[in-house]
Amino acid sequence: MATAKEEFRRLIDTLPDDATWEDVQYSIYVRERIERGRREASEGKTVDQGEIEQRMQHWLTE
Repeated sequence: MATAKEEFRRLIDTLPDDATWEDVQYSIYVRERIERGRREASEGKTVDQGEIEQRMQHWLTE
């Protein structure tokens, strides 16, 4: 498993040379959210499609 520093370097290498600090921050944010989602999914912290559809229907009829 790569260290956070190694992952950061890989992430930076994917950005264009003219990337702004905002681009860097956004890329880190997206990466962190993806990792969090994967971790939660592996822990079984997910919501199935039927539940999502029920929630959306409820929101749309409020």
